Amino acid sequence: MLQLLLILTMLFLPAYAQPIPDYEKPYAPIFTDKAVYSWTDKVKITILAPSWNTDRHLIDSIGDDQFNPIKISTSSHSLEPYRFSETGVNTGIFTAEVTLTGFSHDVDGDGDIDTTPRTLGNGPTSGFLEVDRDSAITISFEFADGVVLTESALTGWNIGDVRFSDSNFLSDKSAVIRVIDPDLNLNPEALDQIPIHVSSDSDVAGIEVIAIETSERSGVFIATVDFTQNLASSGNRLLALPEDEIYAKYDDHTLPKPYAKSDNLEIITLAKITSSIPSLEKLTNSQIILADRSGKPLDSFQVNKRIQIVGSIKNEQNFDQKFVYLIQIKNNEHSVVSLSWITGELSGNQSLDVSQSWLPKNFGSFLIESYVWNSLEEQIALSQPVSTTIIVE
Repeated sequence: MLQLLLILTMLFLPAYAQPIPDYEKPYAPIFTDKAVYSWTDKVKITILAPSWNTDRHLIDSIGDDQFNPIKISTSSHSLEPYRFSETGVNTGIFTAEVTLTGFSHDVDGDGDIDTTPRTLGNGPTSGFLEVDRDSAITISFEFADGVVLTESALTGWNIGDVRFSDSNFLSDKSAVIRVIDPDLNLNPEALDQIPIHVSSDSDVAGIEVIAIETSERSGVFIATVDFTQNLASSGNRLLALPEDEIYAKYDDHTLPKPYAKSDNLEIITLAKITSSIPSLEKLTNSQIILADRSGKPLDSFQVNKRIQIVGSIKNEQNFDQKFVYLIQIKNNEHSVVSLSWITGELSGNQSLDVSQSWLPKNFGSFLIESYVWNSLEEQIALSQPVSTTIIVE
C-alpha cells in the first residue's frame, strides 16, 4: 500500500516545478539601462532571477513583499517594496521602471519652478523618485534573510552643447540647430521643448525659435531657421546677408560641479552665410562706352581731349550689395597711367550707370579695364572684368 502511494505521488508531481532559490548561492544580477542618468530621466531596471520563476505558466512578480523586498532609493528618498514583473511566461527575467523627478529648480531662468519633485509608487512602472543634482540610485533586492544584492547608477547634471548642422550656409537655404542637453529632458514620456535665440550680423536682436526633442528620452533638441535677405526677421525667418555670421545660443541653468546650482552659462555657436549666387555673377558689368563730355560716343581719340568712360552695372541679387567700380588704364608698355574708382551700394536688382573721365597726355595704344569688387580692402570680384583698347593720335 505504501509503495502504491509513493508511485501515485510521483505520477502527479508537476514535471515543470522550478527549484526554490538557492540561498547559499544567490543569483539575481541587477542591471540598469544606463550607467549615468540625468536628474529627470527614466530608469529601466532588469533583474535576472531564474530561481524566482515559480510558475512557468504565469507571469511572476518579485520584490513587493516584506520577506524579499526590492528597494529603489537615493540618499534621501526611497521606494519600498517595489514590484518587478516577469517579462513573459517562464522567462525568469524581471523588469521595472522608475521616473526621476529631480528637485525644485528653475530650469530656464524665468523665475518659475519647472519640476514637480515627488516620491511615490509601488511598481512596476508607476514609481516616481526625487533625486538631487549629484547623487546615485541604488537598487537592493533582499534575496534572503541577511542576503541583499545591490546595484547603483549615478545621477548628475551636464554642460549642454549647441551646434549648427554646418559651418557655412547658402543664403537661400535653411539651417538646422541641434542642442544636446540631457538635463532638459524634463518629461521622459513626452517631447520637451526649449527656446533658442538666433541672430546675425544684420539682425543683432534676432529671433527666438523653439527646438523640439527628437524622442521622449533623447535630450537632443532640433530647430530649423530660414534665411531672408530682403524681409524683416519674423517667426523662424532670420534676416541674414551673405558674409554675415549667424549665432545660436541658450542659457544652461543645470550645470555640474564646481558650478553652484544657481549658476547659469551661455552656450553659443556660430556659422557663416554665403551667397547662393557665385561671386562673379552677383553683378553684371556691361561693356565700356567711350564718349565726349556731352555723352556722344567717340570713334577717334586725341591727346589732351577728355574722354568719358561710361560703364553700367546691375545687381543680380534681390538684396543690397556694396561695390567698388574701378577703372584702370595701361599704356602699350603695360604701365598703369590712370587708376580711379567709385564706391556705392546697389539695391536689389538695381542698375546703375557709372562714368569717369580721363585726359590722355600721350600718343599710343591704351588698354582700358573696368573691375567691380566688393571693397578695396577685400577685393573680391563681383563680376568678370571688362576691357577695350583704343589708339590715341
